[in-house]
Amino acid sequence: MTLIDKLQWRYATKKMDATKSVPQEKLDRILEAIRLTASSSGLQPYEIFVITNQELREKIRVVSNDQSQITDCSHLLVFAAWDNYTAERINAAFDMTETIRDFKSESGTAYRQMLLNSYPNRDPEVNFTHTAKQAYIGLGTALIAAAYEQVDCTPMEGFNPESVDEILNLKSKGLRSVVMLPLGYRKTDEDWLVKLKKVRRAKEQFISWIK
Repeated sequence: MTLIDKLQWRYATKKMDATKSVPQEKLDRILEAIRLTASSSGLQPYEIFVITNQELREKIRVVSNDQSQITDCSHLLVFAAWDNYTAERINAAFDMTETIRDFKSESGTAYRQMLLNSYPNRDPEVNFTHTAKQAYIGLGTALIAAAYEQVDCTPMEGFNPESVDEILNLKSKGLRSVVMLPLGYRKTDEDWLVKLKKVRRAKEQFISWIK
């Protein structure tokens, strides 16, 4: 199957088979794809929580409109974004870059200072909106990576973020839950969506060429 074939194969799985587990090597590749994806200024302002604890997933399901994928999936990914940009977080990201690349440049130092002069002074909600958008870039990569590995998944916004934050103790980590992604395998005989045709707008209605 080509990548496009696999994207045609994927869908937002409505019923997962709780008896099937995603192999560790597939999970590792999906997580690594997320880690390697793009983010604004390379700050990676979010973290991934991989939830396998069934008791925690039961609690999360209660505050997530009783969506069965949360407890039936193999692994539940929670994307949690930084609640704010701070000088410490920005400096840590740039320090890591200089350490890994083993050099410091004038342009890099100037760019660091530009962010330090700007981001920490903005309203925290403005910054959270920005960090959450970066988490969605990671989500998009996760969807493609899961399809490539032929692992089913369901992107979810239908949950109470404040409750999930409390369950996972995210506030103490300076994080806020943004979106969740159960990973697993479809239960074909119980999923009403599995046999329906994929519906997307035609290319002509979706893509405009400007030459």
